[in-house]
Amino acid sequence: MSPLKITARDATTGPVVEIIGELDYASASRLREQLAALSLQPGRRLVLDLAGMEFCDSSGITALLAARTQALAAQAEVALAAVPGNTLRILRIVGLDQIFTLYADSDAATRA
Repeated sequence: MSPLKITARDATTGPVVEIIGELDYASASRLREQLAALSLQPGRRLVLDLAGMEFCDSSGITALLAARTQALAAQAEVALAAVPGNTLRILRIVGLDQIFTLYADSDAATRA
């Protein structure tokens, strides 16, 4: 079990938030709190870099959806980068791959 680590940086397109470790019931509220503290600007993009995410349960998926809601409320975009295979499978099963823009990595997400 890896504790959740969240780091944020600014890119030319907007904030990039790296999610490392396990995004689950015990840690999803931390992600929601940190995302709520971000200042999202209209026309910008929030990138959630999941390259280091080891596990994601339904609470984690709900936190990702909350990030999307927050971005849309700010008239910003949201993108998921480097989604691990097991999480991508879940997103596809429930159709969330249709509402999130997906990129191979955060570099691609901040170039687009």
